[in-house]
Amino acid sequence: MTLLPLVFVFPLLGAVLLAFIRQMPRPLAATVGVGSIGLAALSALVVGLDFFSNGAQPVTVTLWQWISVGDFTPRFSLYVDGLTLTMMSVITGVGFLIHLFASWYMTEDLKDTSGYLYTRFFAYMNLFVFSMLLLVLADNLMLLYLGWEGVGLCSYLLIGYYYRGLDNAKAAFKAFIVTRVGDVFLAIGMFILFAKFQTLDIQTLLQQAPKAWAQGDLMAEVAALMLLGGAVGKSAQLPLQTWLADAMAGPTPVSALIHAATMVTAGVYLIARTHVIFELAPMTLELVGIIGAATLLIAGFSALAQTDIKRVLAYSTMSQIGYMFLALGVQAWDAAIFHLMIHAFFKALLFLTSGSVIIACHHEQDMFKMGGLRKPLKLAYACFWVGGAALAALPIVTAGFYSKDEILWLSFASGHEVLWFFGLVGAFLTSLYTFRMIFITFHGEANTEAHAPKGLAHHLPLVTLLVLSTFVGALIHPPLEGVLPASPEGDSESLKLIFEVLSSVVAIVGLGIAAALFLGRRRLVKALVKTDLGRNGWRFFNSAFAFDWLYDWLIVKPFLAIAWLHRVDWINALVNIWPWLAKQAHRGLSVTQTGRIRWYAGSITAGATLMLVLLVLG
Repeated sequence: MTLLPLVFVFPLLGAVLLAFIRQMPRPLAATVGVGSIGLAALSALVVGLDFFSNGAQPVTVTLWQWISVGDFTPRFSLYVDGLTLTMMSVITGVGFLIHLFASWYMTEDLKDTSGYLYTRFFAYMNLFVFSMLLLVLADNLMLLYLGWEGVGLCSYLLIGYYYRGLDNAKAAFKAFIVTRVGDVFLAIGMFILFAKFQTLDIQTLLQQAPKAWAQGDLMAEVAALMLLGGAVGKSAQLPLQTWLADAMAGPTPVSALIHAATMVTAGVYLIARTHVIFELAPMTLELVGIIGAATLLIAGFSALAQTDIKRVLAYSTMSQIGYMFLALGVQAWDAAIFHLMIHAFFKALLFLTSGSVIIACHHEQDMFKMGGLRKPLKLAYACFWVGGAALAALPIVTAGFYSKDEILWLSFASGHEVLWFFGLVGAFLTSLYTFRMIFITFHGEANTEAHAPKGLAHHLPLVTLLVLSTFVGALIHPPLEGVLPASPEGDSESLKLIFEVLSSVVAIVGLGIAAALFLGRRRLVKALVKTDLGRNGWRFFNSAFAFDWLYDWLIVKPFLAIAWLHRVDWINALVNIWPWLAKQAHRGLSVTQTGRIRWYAGSITAGATLMLVLLVLG
């Protein structure tokens, strides 16, 4: 494990070099940016081999004493077990492919701009990967929180990368502010845990929590609820999901990194890592599953009404993270992490391929302005079919089938039939909006000229992720035995097979309905949208259930109204009455100081007369 620190040191070193050598030539900047993540991936591979050669036993590596204030002595320590290794491999492996693709994408995207923008991009991307690695490697919640905040900062920098656009800046602020709301909840949860256990060491907390709290204890519920608040912020789950679609303002490789390898998976990791606390809080754990089910349905309906190809993928991410939350809520811990890994493969594939399509179509992102791209963009077409099939969980041949169906089965086997039904409806919606996107983009009449991109940096990541999105990716099983509790298994293998067939039929039916509605002239859809019900329904789904409007009225406008009312601080005004009175008295006395002898004599006479009158009157 001597190479373990290098896993996050290489991305940090790359970020520092790119930040300080701002005018670095583009080929050198790409070499540093991509190479640092490649070295981190190689280091993670060596760490993984060492981990398995030592019997897959958890290892703690302490680098130094970080803080020492009384009994509060968190260390800068790294912890590796099967869960950490899975996350680390996804972050560095998929992250490397995204960085490699980004070296091609940003060259095309920034042709007519200065080299500094190119260097700055890779500095931010390297810092992003470093922060996420620090988050998952952290031995204690204090260090985890440092990585947690670093991820939030980098998301702000990268979403607002095209900072001259006002909408991009607003999207970056929105992501930063909304996720900060969740971060406050996480901080409160940390305070509660420290107040109870006098430590933030994760493994110590997991050992001591069952001894201090009985299942259902109020403080256990509150602590878990605060951790959940942090998780829903980072993972864009209800009610803090509104930032994710707007995050598409950033460059497409940024979207791929946020949605596939970093950021949105942090909440899933946090709940899985602190699973003991959630097991002691059954009400909160049930809420995790409900939030996941509600989010996947909202995101599924929203994706059906999007015209921007990246926003469709954004809502699909929200939906798939919802499946992971649903799995966590029914205590299908292994299935949640397995789907996290598989999702990283096909979602990175879909986002990177969408970037290829956008560049080929001269930065066009509206699917209805594309069409007919299957012939000029053969590789992109194949990638979208394989990635889309994995997203829709088409049976047998796709990786998504094995991970998503495991979640659906375990949700039913654990006695959560309602959550299973919501998950099944979500699977239908996923298939419908995924193939809607493919048919509109690649079939029908061509609305724009497109030229197939070329280059190893473009092809290699797409082909690698394409292979991993098939059943080949499902052959990789995260080493989670002994790390997370065993999932609830059903009693009947035949019943499990029936449910797998049912979910497969639902996915295929979704494909068939999408073909019927969106291939050809789409007469039925056009007629439906022209009706009042169809038009209003489309607007409602396009606005993602109008959550932005709702929050604007419930939170933003009242806040601005209160700020307007307090534009003059009335408390400060009351306090300032006494200085104002003293100042006015001073001005009154100053008026009497004229420098004229007759005025002074008259004043003395008047004063003496007044005193005599007062004495006479007693």
